[in-house]
Amino acid sequence: MTPTQQSTIIAIFPDASTAQAAARDLLSIGVSRENMYLESGRADRTTTSGTKNTSQTNEGLGTSMPEHQGGVGGWFKSLFGGEDETTGQRYQEAVSRGNVVLSVHAREDQQEQIADVLERHHPIDVEENAESTGKRNVGTAAANTGTAIPVVEEELQIGKRRVLRGGIRVYSRVVERPVEESINLTEDHVRVDRRPADRPATEADFRSGKNGAIEVQEFAEEAVVGKTARVVEEVHVGKETTQRTENVRDSVRRTEVDVEPIASSNKSSMEANTDYDDSDFRKDFQTRYGASGASYDTYAPAYRYGYEMGGNPRYQGRSYDEVESQLRSDYAGRYPNSTWEKMKDSVRYGWDKVTGRSRAAGR
Repeated sequence: MTPTQQSTIIAIFPDASTAQAAARDLLSIGVSRENMYLESGRADRTTTSGTKNTSQTNEGLGTSMPEHQGGVGGWFKSLFGGEDETTGQRYQEAVSRGNVVLSVHAREDQQEQIADVLERHHPIDVEENAESTGKRNVGTAAANTGTAIPVVEEELQIGKRRVLRGGIRVYSRVVERPVEESINLTEDHVRVDRRPADRPATEADFRSGKNGAIEVQEFAEEAVVGKTARVVEEVHVGKETTQRTENVRDSVRRTEVDVEPIASSNKSSMEANTDYDDSDFRKDFQTRYGASGASYDTYAPAYRYGYEMGGNPRYQGRSYDEVESQLRSDYAGRYPNSTWEKMKDSVRYGWDKVTGRSRAAGR
């Protein structure tokens, strides 16, 4: 984990409006108001700690420069104390002439970008040789240097989305197929027969032979085709929706920062604890490792480590099996010259000693 270096960047402007414009541009790149300070050197200067028209100068920025013995001059000396002694005096003189100083508290990764923004607003060159040497008109000083350790924790966010898992597509079309059936048809045919006769004629023969006509018609049946349509089947297409519960398992990470006191040079942290007694550990050592010819001092750190971790609030309420992998990693970092597989039984014994689950020696 890398500490974050923080510094103070200052720029001198001829008037408050130019300084405020620079401050607005800094806000647009993510610099917070609380990390920017405006201070005027005019007789009617306004700071957030003053009583005159505060909003015109600071526009809701952070408080005025931190109180410092010696006022603004003392503050400049504290910033540039490690540099040329005249640098702080030059900045103090520039402010005393009625100019406005804009101070920005910046992280290391922001400093270059902040300096570029300030340069765009043409701050006053307080260094006599700034133009000839190519120096910036923006000063940077390591003020209030410290370390910040970010504590990061992931959160598990579970949502849901619709995904295509398949389906069906139904086509409908009209097809034709040939059919054939048999039907009996009737036809009439007129037949004329002439037959020779030889008999005496009668009056009836004369009557039928008068002028007249006889008509005989012929009929025939022909096939007539008709069609009727009937619905013989229906295909229904639909879908049903069901719900199911799925357990989503994942892991989230978080940063854990442990703060442990450092023991004095002549006593270890365990020895400084008046409640600590290693006599039981020595007995376990004799039972477990005595025949190997090893020294108790070799295994003592492992016993102490297990004892410390068993009482650490970080692991309170958790079993040894749950935290063993974390202990293994931490132990390797503390004792790089020791082997976990060789020492893990001693660590476990120390843990169980504190948590009240001591195992019988040699078990």
